[in-house]
Amino acid sequence: MTTIRFKKFNIEAYKPGKSSIKKFKRVIKLSANESALGMSPKIKNIVSNKHLNFFRYPDGKTKTLRSKISEKFKCDKDRIICGAGSDEVIQMICQLFLKPKDEVIVPQFSFLMYRIYAKIVGAKIVFAKEKKFKISISEIIKKVSKKTKIVFLANPNNPTGTYLTKKELIELRKKLKKNILLVVDDAYAEYMENDDYKSGLELFKNKGNVFILRTFSKIYGLASLRVGWGYGSKKIIDGLNIIKPPFNISDIAQKAAIESLTDSKFIMRSIKHNTIYATKLKFFLNKYDITSNNISANFLLLNFAKCKLNAKFFFKKLKMKGIILRSTEDGYKLKNMLRLTIGSKSENLKFMQAVESIFKK
Repeated sequence: MTTIRFKKFNIEAYKPGKSSIKKFKRVIKLSANESALGMSPKIKNIVSNKHLNFFRYPDGKTKTLRSKISEKFKCDKDRIICGAGSDEVIQMICQLFLKPKDEVIVPQFSFLMYRIYAKIVGAKIVFAKEKKFKISISEIIKKVSKKTKIVFLANPNNPTGTYLTKKELIELRKKLKKNILLVVDDAYAEYMENDDYKSGLELFKNKGNVFILRTFSKIYGLASLRVGWGYGSKKIIDGLNIIKPPFNISDIAQKAAIESLTDSKFIMRSIKHNTIYATKLKFFLNKYDITSNNISANFLLLNFAKCKLNAKFFFKKLKMKGIILRSTEDGYKLKNMLRLTIGSKSENLKFMQAVESIFKK
């Protein structure tokens, strides 16, 4: 049998958080940082619209969506590019900027797709150590070389839940060489109520050497529809548009994203829900010596270092009760830790009940 040759990549494939458990028809999925409240009720009318023309191609230039994003976030629509999730925008950035042997700096514990897409185009990944699970500016600067092209970071960071303050983020951009692109992923920005925090979009809207990532998968609850966007200089956007796949966002996804931007009340309710339950869960877990980061995004990184149970045992016990958390050993290489997504009211209560029963035994 003839085998056609293809490229071989020395890459650990992305492993998403588990979403099913054998013998359970319904599970409580707290593994993927999805929206606790789902999507805005306004979107249900769009999804159920019988007059959607699925045989027509969608708007390949996402004109209306970009205009609505521009209005909402007070930014230039011609400096916006939309992708099938922010993942696709990350992929396009790597394709546009990187050549084999170029270097990309990522924090030690960071969203896995930065390193995966950079490796696919042949770039070398350089890891910057974190300090107490927080991105370190000094460690990033130490890793800069003549080959450094991009620094990727999420703020707040996934999976650690820590974040750089406004002052720290500005300091990082000042200390980096001007010809290095800083990519700031604002995936969880809407959840942030911390006074010392500012999103990448707010801080660097007019910077030519900063690129911002945003998504509709988190607080807007459109994870399944795959809509994300990026914001950068006109030159970068023009370059990305040359390599952007045609019709990459479906018509229904565009319409849903547009509608989600109009429901400010739903967003405020989602933020309030997240703050309340993240705080409750943090203090509840502290009783069992399971520590976590300060409240930031819609998840907590659970540290079992001081707990009488280890993370693997706890994970398995929860699975036996139909509850899934995210193992941080896969990909992230974080041992004795788990990532907990803030769920709905009923999901959070069931999780807390399950934890109580595990520790009673």
